[in-house]
Amino acid sequence: MKIAFLTPEFPHPKMGSSGGIGTSVLNLSKGLTQAGHQVLVLVYGQKEDEIFVENEITYYKVKNIKLKGFSRLLTQKKIEKLINNLIENHQLDIVEAPDWTGITSNIKPKCPVVIRLNGSDTYFCHLDNRPVKFLNKFQEKLALQNATALLSVSQYTADVTKQLFSLKRNFEIIPNSIDIDKFSNDNSLAVKENTILYFGTLIRKKGSLELPLIFNEVYKHNKQAKLIMIGRDASDIITKNGSTWKMMQPLFDPEAIENVTYLGSVSYEKIKEFISASTVCVFPTFAEALPVSWIEAMAMQKAIVASNIGWATEVIDDTVNGFLVNPKDHEDYAQKIVQLLENETLRNQFGIEARNKVVQKFSIEVVAKKSTDFYRNIINKN
Repeated sequence: MKIAFLTPEFPHPKMGSSGGIGTSVLNLSKGLTQAGHQVLVLVYGQKEDEIFVENEITYYKVKNIKLKGFSRLLTQKKIEKLINNLIENHQLDIVEAPDWTGITSNIKPKCPVVIRLNGSDTYFCHLDNRPVKFLNKFQEKLALQNATALLSVSQYTADVTKQLFSLKRNFEIIPNSIDIDKFSNDNSLAVKENTILYFGTLIRKKGSLELPLIFNEVYKHNKQAKLIMIGRDASDIITKNGSTWKMMQPLFDPEAIENVTYLGSVSYEKIKEFISASTVCVFPTFAEALPVSWIEAMAMQKAIVASNIGWATEVIDDTVNGFLVNPKDHEDYAQKIVQLLENETLRNQFGIEARNKVVQKFSIEVVAKKSTDFYRNIINKN
């Protein structure tokens, strides 16, 4: 099959910064090419148009058209023309796009279009308890209605999305994936005892403002505990403060903050070293669809304390391969971290079980097989 991914981001040096959508496209693309399929990645919002091939994947950088009031529509029509040219040249069978801002709302290609839920703006606004822009919700709903078929990375995200958009259609559930060979525990790196690692954007929706209050409680029980944070600093959408990190600092107790290190953004390869060296990984998030960061830590056999909200039970089985706790319950969250810091046997048990689950459910081979079976069924029907 010839499969194209239309995406606003991709983790490649030529394409700027990227988040979870880009990482999920990268992992799935790798799995599909390994299975013998042809993959094209169409990345819009770029500074220039360019085509290049790398690691058996053909990349199309698409520069947005700038014309006040018409930029989005004209860019969509530019993408539509590109896709239809590829179809006419027998280079494309099916297109997959994310739900974010509904990029395919006004794109009508001559092939099936699949929308995969990684979390729309409407979805995240709902989880954040803040209003969504009318146009964003309209475009996202139109894209979902016009799609040939619908996928979701979690059942929770599918259920909430159906409710928010009053959709009558069903979603196939296929999770995000990771390269389990790339994310395996590096035994050459010694674990730094009492080290708690958070990696991800510093932003309210990921529980960043709860993290200081949780660590304060940890520090009261374990003065040796250290918190390392990795990730881009983001502005706060509610207070309009330009730095979540600056908002976090006063929330730490004066003694506890002495054991806190914020490293900002680091390379993808470097993050693996920090995961491997950490004792416990923490994710007190409020808003996700299916977090790749959790799966990466699990694949590296790390004990995790994560949020117990919605999608979480589709990733972690509480007390089997990690702990799930409400991020607002700072004392309970801290107690679970302390328990893991002090119990190496339990950490190792969680880590082994976590790795096993990733291999069985979230490996690129497993997810690529489910995705291709789904694509083939859609193509045959159309």
